[in-house]
Amino acid sequence: MSNDALTMRGPVAGTKDAKRVAIGSGVGAVIETYDFIGFGTAAALYFGTAFFPGGDPVTGTLAAFATLGVGFAARPLGGILGGHLGDKVGRKPVLVGSLILMGLATFAIGLLPTYATAGIIAPILLVLVRIIQGLAFGAEWGGAILMSYEHAPWKRKGKFTGIVQAGFPVGLLLANLVFLASGALGGDWAWRVPFLASIVLVAVGLIIRAKVPESPVFEDVKERGQIVKNPIVEVIRTDWRNIVRGIGLRIAETAGYAVSITYMISYLHTTGLANKSETLVALCVASAIGIFATMAWARLTDRVGRRPVYVWSCLFALFFGIPMFLMVNTGLFALVIATMVISYAVCQNSLAGAQGSWFPELFNANTRSSGASLAYQISAMVSGFTPFVTTLLFLWLGWVGPALLFSFYAGIGLWAALVTRETWGRRERKLADEATIADTASRAAQAPAAHSHH
Repeated sequence: MSNDALTMRGPVAGTKDAKRVAIGSGVGAVIETYDFIGFGTAAALYFGTAFFPGGDPVTGTLAAFATLGVGFAARPLGGILGGHLGDKVGRKPVLVGSLILMGLATFAIGLLPTYATAGIIAPILLVLVRIIQGLAFGAEWGGAILMSYEHAPWKRKGKFTGIVQAGFPVGLLLANLVFLASGALGGDWAWRVPFLASIVLVAVGLIIRAKVPESPVFEDVKERGQIVKNPIVEVIRTDWRNIVRGIGLRIAETAGYAVSITYMISYLHTTGLANKSETLVALCVASAIGIFATMAWARLTDRVGRRPVYVWSCLFALFFGIPMFLMVNTGLFALVIATMVISYAVCQNSLAGAQGSWFPELFNANTRSSGASLAYQISAMVSGFTPFVTTLLFLWLGWVGPALLFSFYAGIGLWAALVTRETWGRRERKLADEATIADTASRAAQAPAAHSHH
């Protein structure tokens, strides 16, 4: 039996800590998203006036979105750093370190002076803190997803990494609920409180993460003396094609999200199709459904493979761009909610659900952290500046501009899915079944042997 297709995926049946690791990594994803996305919500609703006051509200929003983009631009650097350390010193230290950094940066946003009190220093500080957030967020994902992936049983990699990916909609929901509640406080407290409150989440995350054991695959790599001197250089040299494919796969999801959610919030708001609280309610409904959708899509990849899920979702999104705007343009609140739910729970969560297991499987174990992080984070740069570009497209072509951009991103994802190899096809699933049976048999054989020694 050739097991080459399944090498370095960790123990067949997973480790005894698999569930705890997945939940610990998921909690981190919740916190990171709460912090990172909270910034997006604040940028769309408050930061234009608090940090970039000028005559024209569009200019203020553009400046706030540009600051949002800076955080995304810093993510590949974080990915390079976190990926490098993840392959050199282990997945766990990266997990803990990135969480502390993110927590401190986010808390700091809640304490920043506004333009009114500090002048030009205020937006400069905002940009600096945003860069730190971006570095932490960039470093975090690779560690969290690989820890979960490498501890999980072979046949349920999708399910376990899906728990981590579901942390994103949970964070989105929390951030929006807090913003919905804090809006009543009025003034600067409306956006300060959500950032200050994140310190509670960070404390919880650190308690859980401190107890999690290192990845068995990393321990294996270390034991075999296969740790690469410069994993980033190595993975770019030997595996750049998979990095490019990964970037394409991810653009459909992350840049698509930037159009259908981040930009859409601002679009609904500025065109008067929905007010602040309606928009936030729609987002909360979508993210609540998204939590379960992400896990369901991820489990589906364990059954049918990673690629089919991706291909069909991107095809759907390709044709959804125009209808998405036609639906919200009716101004009917029910259709606004429906649009948000479809674009998030179908177009976005299905791709995120598949990425958790597909990305690690594309790279060798000793450069996996670097490869997966690079592919994942470089595409974040595209999505970071998408709301900015979308705003300009809207000024040029009206709503058709953003709609076509959304479809264009889906097309990139479709192309990438078609040229990327399936890592969990029929053959791999069959081999995993055989390995699982063999593993169960050998455990059963060892049990009586262990008893007879007593």
